[in-house]
Amino acid sequence: MNIIAVDIGNTNIDIGLFLNGKEEFIKSIPGEARAKLTACFKSGWQKIPISKSSKEKKRDGVIVVSSVKTAWTKKVQQIVKQTLGEKVLIIGKNIPLPMPLLVDEPGKIGTDRIVSAAAAYAVVEDAVVVADFGTAVTIDLVDERGIFLGGVICPGFEISADGLKKNTTQLPKVKVTRPKAPYGKTTNQAINCGLYYSAVATLQEVIRRYAEKIGKWPHTVLTGAAAEVIKDDCEFIDSYVPNLVVKGIALAYRKYIEKKG
Repeated sequence: MNIIAVDIGNTNIDIGLFLNGKEEFIKSIPGEARAKLTACFKSGWQKIPISKSSKEKKRDGVIVVSSVKTAWTKKVQQIVKQTLGEKVLIIGKNIPLPMPLLVDEPGKIGTDRIVSAAAAYAVVEDAVVVADFGTAVTIDLVDERGIFLGGVICPGFEISADGLKKNTTQLPKVKVTRPKAPYGKTTNQAINCGLYYSAVATLQEVIRRYAEKIGKWPHTVLTGAAAEVIKDDCEFIDSYVPNLVVKGIALAYRKYIEKKG
């Protein structure tokens, strides 16, 4: 089974190639970089073998998308159609969600959250939390039966840093990194510590409250572009899995095909 899995986020588009279930590459490209996106789709698609049963010499693969940004979904559809002559399959539209949801507004839950939660549960097979640190931070809970219960959404580092700069007269914008000390001796250092430790503390507190609700401490998976920044100070995290959404997209398609067959 050959899949190009595409995670369309708010800032970047992550593209992963899986050949016969094996990960070949995952690349993160700025969503505005059309030329780079086109080149990545071309190179990935060319690695997929020609279907033996195809008289038109079509490649034996699919392109599956999870998206939180409609405009970029259309862009990817255009690139794929014009460059490869193919259509994309969209999670939640062409491909069913990979797990049941117990929420009030299921149609408004980002499919990126659902596929990453399903991927984590497929490995853990028990209650699990997925914390995804990107443009926004999502911390989602799946119960021991594999049902998505919901989660919390917080601003990511970039949004928080922007907010401080835009709403004050003297505070600068900082790029969040792991602090060398728990307090800052300069304004920049103080902002960095504040944003950094707020994120770590929020994550720990949310997980603690989830544990109280379900009666046990859930296995917790950390993912997302900014997750590497904080992972070394999160001793309460069980697993760090980069690109979990892309892997979840591939899993969702495989589950769909298995059910069909």
